[in-house]
Amino acid sequence: MSDLNKLSLAEARDALRNGDVTSFELTEACLKAIDAADVLNAFVHKTPEIALERAKVADERIKAGDAPAMCGLPIGIKDLFCTKGVPSQAASKILDGFKPEYESTVSQQLADAGAVMLGKLNMDEFAMGSSNETSVYGNAVNPWRRGNDDAQLTPGGSSGGSAAAVAADLCLAATGTDTGGSIRQPAAFTGITGIKPTYGRCSRWGIVAFASSLDQAGPMTKNVRDAAIMLEAMCGHDPKDSTSAELAVPNFEAMLTGDIKGKKIGIPKEYRMDGMPAEIEKLWADGAEMLKAAGAEIVDISLPHTKYALPAYYVIAPAEASSNLARYDGVRYGRRAQLAQGDGITEMYEKTRAEGFGHEVQRRVMVGTYVLSAGFYDAYYNRARKVRTLIKKDFEDVFAAGVDAILTPATPSAAFGLGEMTEADPVQMYLNDVFTVTVNLAGLPGISVPAGLDGQGLPLGLQLIGRPWEEGDLLNTAYALENAAGFVAKPGKWW
Repeated sequence: MSDLNKLSLAEARDALRNGDVTSFELTEACLKAIDAADVLNAFVHKTPEIALERAKVADERIKAGDAPAMCGLPIGIKDLFCTKGVPSQAASKILDGFKPEYESTVSQQLADAGAVMLGKLNMDEFAMGSSNETSVYGNAVNPWRRGNDDAQLTPGGSSGGSAAAVAADLCLAATGTDTGGSIRQPAAFTGITGIKPTYGRCSRWGIVAFASSLDQAGPMTKNVRDAAIMLEAMCGHDPKDSTSAELAVPNFEAMLTGDIKGKKIGIPKEYRMDGMPAEIEKLWADGAEMLKAAGAEIVDISLPHTKYALPAYYVIAPAEASSNLARYDGVRYGRRAQLAQGDGITEMYEKTRAEGFGHEVQRRVMVGTYVLSAGFYDAYYNRARKVRTLIKKDFEDVFAAGVDAILTPATPSAAFGLGEMTEADPVQMYLNDVFTVTVNLAGLPGISVPAGLDGQGLPLGLQLIGRPWEEGDLLNTAYALENAAGFVAKPGKWW
């Protein structure tokens, strides 16, 4: 078999079981593709020795008939996941040289299932960003191009390295994390599938924290079936994470029938934003028609507090970040600044954090500290928490009225050029999360599915939002949408 790195998880799994290919061969093909794609800057810590050793073990398991679905499949791990003995920096200078003595629960579950780790993937620093331009490793690059334009495009963020690697066939799938859209937005920008499960479905233990009440891990894959396969391996109760749900994990792949007859799909009027590009509006309308043709009932719904979601998110997330990032002080691990004669512990804190944190992280920590301060706690943080409750209730009311899933755009545009949204205007960058943050605030599952191309040949995604804990039903609806959209476009190889 040729072009092994271009296989989907499901195709590779079946080929492994049939004896058509070995995990070692699959892994070698991916490692070769990774080395040839350094210009994309997707993989920032390569682990070929670990990969090939795990591939050998996986081949033995497959021969012995002891092989879970993910066994032998080469994947990438976002740099936010702690991996034992492998650099885990969260793309930050302050964690330079940090090699954990433990494995995150999610990456351990994937390893236990026989998945092969190819290396660690680029991302925005501490997952703070929507373009992968805040990384200490430098920008990750989208493998897609605008027509004949050579300008480098963002793969989205914060899981930009994961998205670029999957879209460019450097790995069969990758892990991502989603705090306000960091799986779904880059998936939409690169023409792949990304699902954020219900908050609590996947353990957060061993994942470097950004905003603890919003963070959730999920898979980034080439299609919906692959997302179902990988998500099942990532889910499960973890006693080390107090927010982990003690619920049985269903066989998500078995639920992919594509039958959505009688399902009620909501179209929220509040998501029709002023200035929405015509291409996004058309894609959304086309998506609704596709689901209707597949047998679903399309209904208009209202989520009245949506307009407050973005400001509420950018109070709550920085507040939690300022608390979580207080641990990076130069005392226990990571970077410690050089001190001058007479400097004390206060100077060590100040210099270490000033040198170690990038500008976007500094900005959010300062905002978070401000909104938590004594004079502004009630005016900002408590008010944002109340708004969050109202947003959650909006969704509860809609689902209680019989709606099974909600269809929205995934992003307000296709991928933009690196450097086009400068640091001088962070608010413009924050607006990229306008369609995704409500899902995190309400703790709901959401998935981005590629559904079309814009006028310049760039992929566009649609988002489906599901009921809590009903990822199987959400994946099946996404599967029906994927089949109807028939998206098969791939980036032309230029790297």
